[in-house]
Amino acid sequence: MANRWLWLPDQDGGYSVRGVYDMLTSQEQPQLHPNMELIWHKQVPLKVFILAWLLMRDRLPTKNNLANRGFIPLEARLCVTGCRHVEDVNDLFLSCPTFGALWPLVRAWLGVVRVDSQETSDHFVQFINYAGCSRSRRSFFHLIWLLCISVLWNEQNDKIFRNRQSSLPHMLDKVKSSSLWWLKASNVVFSLGTHMLWSIPLSCLGIDWLGCNLVWTLTFSWLFWHTLCCNNYVVRVYIIHFCLFKFFFFNSNVK
Repeated sequence: MANRWLWLPDQDGGYSVRGVYDMLTSQEQPQLHPNMELIWHKQVPLKVFILAWLLMRDRLPTKNNLANRGFIPLEARLCVTGCRHVEDVNDLFLSCPTFGALWPLVRAWLGVVRVDSQETSDHFVQFINYAGCSRSRRSFFHLIWLLCISVLWNEQNDKIFRNRQSSLPHMLDKVKSSSLWWLKASNVVFSLGTHMLWSIPLSCLGIDWLGCNLVWTLTFSWLFWHTLCCNNYVVRVYIIHFCLFKFFFFNSNVK
């Protein structure tokens, strides 16, 4: 009997382009994590977005993934920092005693006191929710989370390929300096000057409801009282428009 090609999905009709199309479109589409749609941020470089996308899908070349695909031995899949944990995405970015220690420093810089989740997708949502309901604050926290992921991944690569490892304060400085350049590239206004970003980032950006918002509240109150005491109609209208402009600008500085 002579050998012949056989199209298994349709052994009677044989191969056809329509048959391949029907087979591909009839298959159930894989369900992506709901957080995948939330990763995108317009102030973040594309390569960082791609990194986060691979992270959420667990497609990064961590040692655990490399070992599962047969690129390295199973006994070589321990974390590069020597913590004796299997290097998967949760260990590398969150639970590793060396790399994971960056998150408490970042939270202290942002003025947030919380307990972090040890699963990447949950940690992503939790970190953004630290900002509360303010869209500006959530946008900034979103940017910082993506930036931390980028810094930690670069640190892992430096440890592997250059045998070089930064200290935790140095990694935090990288987060601060990179956030400054990313925001500057988007023409974000710094209410208190860029030098204040190192110590009080939320107040520097004008999105600290416990700090700068109190200052603006007092300013608005003084202007409102001055408006009531002013007999000039034009001055009254000008002051009211100024207050409204400042209020909306204050709430939409970082988007």
